[in-house]
Amino acid sequence: MAARREIRFVRSADGVQIATARYGSGPLVLKAATWLTHIDQVAAGSVQQALIDEFSAAHTYVEYDTRGCGLSQRRVEDLSFDAWVRDLEAVADSCGSEQPFTLMGFTCGAGVAVAYAARHPERVGRLILFGGFATSYYSTGHPDPAVRREGDLMRELAAVGWGQDTPAFRQVFVSRFLPDATPAQWAAFDQLQRTTCAPDVAARYLETLYGINVKEAAQRVRCPTLILHPKGDQMVSFDQGRRLASLVPGARFVPLEGRNHIPFPTEPAFEAFRREVRDFLGHAAPATVAEARLTARQRDVLGRIAAGATDKEVAAALQLSPRTVEMHVGSALKALGCRTRAEAVHCAARLRLL
Repeated sequence: MAARREIRFVRSADGVQIATARYGSGPLVLKAATWLTHIDQVAAGSVQQALIDEFSAAHTYVEYDTRGCGLSQRRVEDLSFDAWVRDLEAVADSCGSEQPFTLMGFTCGAGVAVAYAARHPERVGRLILFGGFATSYYSTGHPDPAVRREGDLMRELAAVGWGQDTPAFRQVFVSRFLPDATPAQWAAFDQLQRTTCAPDVAARYLETLYGINVKEAAQRVRCPTLILHPKGDQMVSFDQGRRLASLVPGARFVPLEGRNHIPFPTEPAFEAFRREVRDFLGHAAPATVAEARLTARQRDVLGRIAAGATDKEVAAALQLSPRTVEMHVGSALKALGCRTRAEAVHCAARLRLL
C-alpha cells in the first residue's frame, strides 16, 4: 500500500513559502531539497517514489521543494546558497523532532545538508550524502578557465533552452545527468525539468550551484556520515565525491557501479544504496531468499507493477478484481520477506523471479 502523503507549507526566515511532503511515522529522515524536484509529481517507478517507499515504512520521511521550484514559492529574489540552508532550517524546525534526526542530501542538496549539519550539530544524528561535492565550477581553489567556461555555457543553455518546446537544449543536461537512461526515461526527466522551474530560475540556480563551497563546513561535521557516489557519474565526477568524503571526519565512503548521476530504482547502484543505508541506520535488510517461491500469478502481478501499472490496470489486464491483485501482492511480499512493493520488485528482480 502506498504511503499516505501530507503536504504542508512553512515559511523560511525571509518569508518565502516552502512546500513540504510528509510520509509514514517513526524517527525522522529529512531529505534536503535539490532544484529538480516536485513533491506533487511523484512518478511510479521513480527514484523519488522509491525513496518514499523505502523510508516511510519505518520512519517519518519528509521532503520539500526548494524555493523557486515545484509547489514552493516560484517568484523569489534570493536564490543564494545561504537561502537554501535557511529553507532547510525552516523545514527541520517545522518537523518538531526533539531527537537528533537523519539528514540526507543528494547532488547539490548534499552541500546544503553539510552546511546544516555543521551549523546544527545537536540536531543531526546521522548524515547520508549521495553524488555530492565540496566545490564546483566557480569555487575551486585554482579555477581552470576552460572549466569556468563550461559552467558559463551550461548556464547559457539553461537560460535559452529551458522554456523552449524543443528539448534540444535541455537534453544536454539529461545526457550528463542520466547517460544510461532509456528514451522514455529521458523524456520523463525532460518534462520534469520544464515543470519544476522557470528558465530564468534554472539559470540563477546553476550560478549558485556552481559557487557552492562547503570545504570548511565539511570539516566541522561531527555526526556519523555515509557518503555514496557512482564511479562513472557524468555530472559530478567520482573524484569530487571522494574528495568530499575526505573532508568529513570519520565519513564512510562507498563507491557504486554506474554512470547515472542518480540511479534508477532498478539499477544495482540503487540496491547497493538501500543496503548500505539500512546497515548505516541499524536496520538489517531482509534475509536473502535463496529458495523464494512465487506463483506464476504473483510473478505476473509483480512484473506489471514493476513496469508502473496501478492495481486497477493490473486487474483489468489479468481479468481480476483490484482486491485480488492486492492479495497477490501481499502474498508475494510475505514470500520474499519484504515490507514494500518497491522492495519486493527489487528483490524479485535480483533473484531473477520476474
